[in-house]
Amino acid sequence: MTTINNQDPRALPTLQKLGSTVDPNIDVQAIANSWFTRFSKAVCDQDVPRVVDLLLDDVWWRDMLALTWDFHTFEGKNVVSKFLEDQLKDLVELQQPYEDIAWIQALFDFDTNVGHASGVFRLVPLPDGSWKAHVVYTNLENLKGFPELNGSLRDHQPNHGKWAAKREREREFLDEEPSVIVVGGGHSGLDVAARLKMFGLNALVVERNEHIGDNWRKRYAALCLHDPVWYDHMPYLPFPPSWPVYTPALKLADWLESYAHSLELNVWTSATVASITKETGDSGKRWSVRVERGDGRKRTFKVNHVVLALGIGSGVPRIPDIPGQVQFKGQVLHASEHKLATDHSGQKVAVIGSCTSGHGVELFWGGDPSTDVADRVNASFPNHLAALMQQRVTKAVAEADKELLDGLRKVGFKLTFGRERLWLFLISVEEGRRVLLWSVLREHLDACNVGASQMLIDGKIKLKSDGPIKQFTPTGLLFEDGSTLDTDVVVFATGTSTSTDKIQPIWGLDEEGELNSAYREIGGRGKKGKELAGLWCMMGNLALCRFHSKHLALPLLWADGTDTLHRRNQSL
Repeated sequence: MTTINNQDPRALPTLQKLGSTVDPNIDVQAIANSWFTRFSKAVCDQDVPRVVDLLLDDVWWRDMLALTWDFHTFEGKNVVSKFLEDQLKDLVELQQPYEDIAWIQALFDFDTNVGHASGVFRLVPLPDGSWKAHVVYTNLENLKGFPELNGSLRDHQPNHGKWAAKREREREFLDEEPSVIVVGGGHSGLDVAARLKMFGLNALVVERNEHIGDNWRKRYAALCLHDPVWYDHMPYLPFPPSWPVYTPALKLADWLESYAHSLELNVWTSATVASITKETGDSGKRWSVRVERGDGRKRTFKVNHVVLALGIGSGVPRIPDIPGQVQFKGQVLHASEHKLATDHSGQKVAVIGSCTSGHGVELFWGGDPSTDVADRVNASFPNHLAALMQQRVTKAVAEADKELLDGLRKVGFKLTFGRERLWLFLISVEEGRRVLLWSVLREHLDACNVGASQMLIDGKIKLKSDGPIKQFTPTGLLFEDGSTLDTDVVVFATGTSTSTDKIQPIWGLDEEGELNSAYREIGGRGKKGKELAGLWCMMGNLALCRFHSKHLALPLLWADGTDTLHRRNQSL
């Protein structure tokens, strides 16, 4: 093993730290081939010391299902060695994201006992001219014997005039019960339903709105995605090449409806899950799920798996409990209830909160690599390591937006770069709150500055940030410093709530730096995990749900394997 002298065990592999330099003309293919040949032979020989000798002392190894049936990040030589002892071409390029950091990145494929997997490794240079791995990532792609039912495995039978009746029977589950209930028909629910369908698992999606896409269609009129289209593709059916870079909410709503129809997903709209209880009968299933439909029909399903695809906060508004609201003579609403600015023409409006919804609010540009490759490369950075990179990104963005940030500071806007200068990374991932900090609005980087920041600087939007609210008054708000603000409308732009007090945390990072519960069973790995086995969580933005919907589907498929294989063989 190669030891790197640094008192901080969690640091980027800078050339100074490694005591090394890089010749830009090196033969990266030869170096990667040499390293991977030795690596793969050592793995096949189950020779853990030889594997470990190819890794840095402060190596990172991140695994998603391929070797552990879970999400794990193993940090450091000793932890990785223990992990390997327990568990036991390629896109290659020299990358230099910063002047003082260089690595050779390569992608590879391999098989495990149960499935087909992929991996990413990054080699860094050492003073003696050798290269060793600083990061290894392994990811389960598919299970052996369970290919996805598309391409050559699609339905080859002609259908003359029977399709509509067949789809109606499938959608109503008149001939068979669903294998999985998915609660929520937004993009996360549709993604996982599509994955399950391709693996031969029959899922029922229960959506409370009247139409698929209403969760976007019924929001404020100016809403538009701020992630570019190539970041937001959904499984199996990417957006057309003519699609705008930033998707309007209404357009996304229509797309979700079209997506469900095109992939023949079984969705009950105007329906709610009234209860999910432990199954105590002789069905052999884990859960009893009672579904109530808008027309009064009720039906109870016995299933082994329920996927909760309810979004971060389940769409429940977080409204602070401020005394005196009953005496306020104006209107109070949450940002989720806001539709049009013209609804309040001629009125004074106080917006509480200054984050994404308050301002009326990424950096992966289009082109190569493909979405599948980009997802793997992105996931190959363990979250604790990605945080170190994010510190540099935060600094660069702040420097690029110095003029804008200085203007905001001048008018009293309180900026923050997040804990340890990690900006959005820890705010949205570790803290589990959907908060964008204005310290990183960057108009020239095509991100999220829709003009509100400049309007604050120009005084066209007034700002009060010198103290918390004490209570409502009949005509507005009283602050703790004794000042008042008269207003006709109070809009709480304060995000959504989380209700995870009865289970282990959902979202936020665990001690390894992996997301709690997301894309896995919500009970976790301890005793609670057995009690809540079969209850899964699906949440996140379009990109996360595209990638991780398969991570949810694969272990669910494995747990349901025998029955699924029998059904697939019958259909094929």
